[in-house]
Amino acid sequence: MRRVYLHPLPLRIWHWVNALLVILLLATGIHFRVPGIASLWPHNPSLGLHKWAGIGMTASWLFWLIYGLATGHVVRHYALRRQDLTGIPGLMRFYLLSIFRGEKSPFRPSPEAKYHALQRLAYGTVMVIFTPITVVTGLFFVSGFRIGGEMLPFDTIKTIDALHVTGLYVFALFLVTHVYMATTGPTVFSHVRAMITGYEEEQDEPVGQEETPAPGNTETRE
Repeated sequence: MRRVYLHPLPLRIWHWVNALLVILLLATGIHFRVPGIASLWPHNPSLGLHKWAGIGMTASWLFWLIYGLATGHVVRHYALRRQDLTGIPGLMRFYLLSIFRGEKSPFRPSPEAKYHALQRLAYGTVMVIFTPITVVTGLFFVSGFRIGGEMLPFDTIKTIDALHVTGLYVFALFLVTHVYMATTGPTVFSHVRAMITGYEEEQDEPVGQEETPAPGNTETRE
């Protein structure tokens, strides 16, 4: 195995905090959305927890955006490049067929490009499109659907509500897919361990290629 340093400490902390917030938001959102389980009353514990988790998600997304733009992380790892498009058929073939034959992934992550095209599409869609939509529509719920003291039209409220619930479904689908994909490394827990240590384990490169060290890290290839 070779070890490549891919995940800086700030992003590892952000990842686990964000994961907890997503789980809380999904659990509480489903709790008071399912008919007969709970109602949208201010004293409902799920509603209060959902509100504060949503505020936490807003702060989490702002941190991801500011940190990502300041360090170049967003552009370097989330922007879909032209050369990525040519690799999509091979990646789809791998995940639909080759992975079940025990074949190696056609993509090898590096500090310059740690996500392949399908990951860039998925992560980019969630972080750049659906997270802002969910955050902004959630803020309307917190404000009581009022702008400048005036209640929004009912049709506008229904649209905001529909967009917010769509975000819930997208996050639920993403969470299930993300957990499954986390098990597809060299070992079941390789990707999970990488989000704790920062190092991703990959199949050995041809003889002569060394491990990519972390900044300031002098650890050598094992």
